[in-house]
Amino acid sequence: MTHITTRLVRPARLRFILVLLILVAGSVLTVSGGPASHDIRPGYGVTDLRWLSDYLPALAGTPGDSPVYVMEGKEEGGTLLLLGGTHPNEIAAVMAAILCVEQGEVSQGRVFVIPHTNNSAARYNDGTYNPTSPQGIDLITASGETRHFLYGSRYTQIEDQKVDPEIFVHEPSGLEFDGIEARNLNRNHPGKADGTLTQQISYALFQLVEQERVNVVIDMHESSITSRLANMVVAHPRALDIGAMATLDLEMAGIIMKLEVSQEEFHGLSHREFGDYTDAYAFLLETPNPGQERSIEYPDVVNDPKAPLSHRVRTQLRTVMAIIENYTLIAASDQAIGIEFPFSIDELEGANLGEFLR
Repeated sequence: MTHITTRLVRPARLRFILVLLILVAGSVLTVSGGPASHDIRPGYGVTDLRWLSDYLPALAGTPGDSPVYVMEGKEEGGTLLLLGGTHPNEIAAVMAAILCVEQGEVSQGRVFVIPHTNNSAARYNDGTYNPTSPQGIDLITASGETRHFLYGSRYTQIEDQKVDPEIFVHEPSGLEFDGIEARNLNRNHPGKADGTLTQQISYALFQLVEQERVNVVIDMHESSITSRLANMVVAHPRALDIGAMATLDLEMAGIIMKLEVSQEEFHGLSHREFGDYTDAYAFLLETPNPGQERSIEYPDVVNDPKAPLSHRVRTQLRTVMAIIENYTLIAASDQAIGIEFPFSIDELEGANLGEFLR
């Protein structure tokens, strides 16, 4: 038996059941001083539940801990780490990850999904970029049930971390940022075991990648509609060929995603540091979110006519699938990754996203 199989022991299953009971009891709750819980309903594809604190015990019981959903196929293969909620106000990334957990199944390899990668930042929206953006969204399922999802912040909540410095100095590069970036997870990679809460979240992610021998890391994000980053794939230089093939496949399907290579000076960002500090192929995805557009008062982040949520989630998932398919083309046969859904991802276009949830 491999070390993967032996993780499916009684304590892991008991923890899985306890978390599910919490989620059934209420859509969102926060244990005092501990991590927020969210209405996520794992489907048949989820084979284990872990926590970020499994990879850095110092996170246990803190607002920075977060569930890690493991989806293991029957056939051995490679490993994908899929991140949503690095910035929880980038809601299409969160919902794409949740949809994977609730409806996805892995045919080959393993997929680790973290819908709320910075769980501290997920608790409430501080209005970064747009103070009239919402605190949460409601989606109606096929059965008519209303499900509520938090629309969080770009930053670790200030009460969970010490006061921002005047200047944040990234470790180990020495690159300087505005002080508030000390609470931006995507400026803190590769993290620090005994650092701030944000640094510890990052460090746990890098431990996960190393310990689980992750082959591909995809960090899902959103930008403002007018940003040059809108509809963008950023690839580490080692992953550029995969990114180029993926964007070409998407273009043939009518989905236009620009491609940018991660520059050496992008210290602290996932697409740079996962590629530099691990053996994984690292990518970052961006779709356009009206909630990050300063000029739009009270943006409708679900039903915006130009960038509806279902369209953005479809783009995120189609891009994830294109990257995995093209990674599999160059990988050894025993390192391939296969993900399946009980519906065509293209069915999301123009649809009610809630109807695809459990």
